[in-house]
Amino acid sequence: MSSTAPSHPPELDWPFFDDSHRDFKVRLDAWCQAHLANAHHDESRDAVDAECIRLVRLLGSGGWLRHTVSGTAYGAASDVIDTRQLCLLRETLAFHNGLSDFAFAMQGLGTGAISLMGNAEQKQRYLPRVACGQALSAFALGEPDAGSDVAAMQCSATATADGYVLNGRKTWISNGGIADFYVVFARTGEAPGARGITAFIVDADTPGLSIEERIDVVAPHPLATLKFDHCQVSGVQRIGEAGQGFKVAMATLDVFRTSVAAAALGFGRRALHESIGRARSRQMFGQRLGDFQITQTKIAHMATLLDAATLLTYRAAWLRDQGGRITREAAMAKMTATENAQQIIDMAVQMHGGMGVQKGVVVESLYREIRALRIYEGATEVQQLIIGKDLLKR
Repeated sequence: MSSTAPSHPPELDWPFFDDSHRDFKVRLDAWCQAHLANAHHDESRDAVDAECIRLVRLLGSGGWLRHTVSGTAYGAASDVIDTRQLCLLRETLAFHNGLSDFAFAMQGLGTGAISLMGNAEQKQRYLPRVACGQALSAFALGEPDAGSDVAAMQCSATATADGYVLNGRKTWISNGGIADFYVVFARTGEAPGARGITAFIVDADTPGLSIEERIDVVAPHPLATLKFDHCQVSGVQRIGEAGQGFKVAMATLDVFRTSVAAAALGFGRRALHESIGRARSRQMFGQRLGDFQITQTKIAHMATLLDAATLLTYRAAWLRDQGGRITREAAMAKMTATENAQQIIDMAVQMHGGMGVQKGVVVESLYREIRALRIYEGATEVQQLIIGKDLLKR
């Protein structure tokens, strides 16, 4: 799906942004219009895998993946990830092409732990290849019986003279089956619960790591269950200190959770864009669909939901770029943006009538794309728990 988005969105005049962000958005829109014009419709697994790899290469050659990692010495755009640029990228890519947003996001999420907590050798080995699109990364946290409850993790990493041996499964792993390496979280047992987890970098060709199952979902993306069967990992592949993996995972999610909200904005903004076009062009009972007051009120509701979510999203992004702690603000943004986008897209489908559920129509694709965002990187209910606990603690 692709279309022409406004060159100067009015929200970029908000005080969250400076001229560098406004210029960045104009360049990004122009690039997307030039390179993402041909929507990808073949949803077979092999076709989606190939398209995802192609998009990573394309985003890398365009220089956009440099914004998913940190450290100019490692090919990054800056020494610190600019959260607002990250969010502008995801919002804009999602507006034009859902799979391109997925391809971009996984490069950042999969290397976030390395950018934040990795040592110089790890950064030099992995980040430059990710930044130029020559290596695909993945973030392996969830398990069959440990999704939102990370402390229930069962995948184990047993220390040996040469490093660690991993045993267990990881599931719902984005880029599973096509990634070149995985950042894997496993229980090393220094303490009970979340305090006994450690992070590791596991190359895809490591003996003992296999793809147990490929997972098909409503909006096709590369997903898989990973199996670790006496998988030997060198000690130099450990990220940070043993037992600090939960902190590594949460620090990574704090960065990228806000960008999930931004992707939802992109989907919601595209739905509003399509709805306005539909209201202007569709003739009914001798007048345009947009001439009916009920259509006008729906569009007003959609626009208001979108602006509210945009304000929360870029507040969180701005706060993080100022060095603030944003666990609560990121949760609010992620919850509101994904829930609001779901409402906006549902109204867009309704406004399109029968066309709204026809495969290949933009709003039908958006309807399938948005649903997973209300679940991954912390379901809405988990975000509510985060917000409530944080407010009570403070």
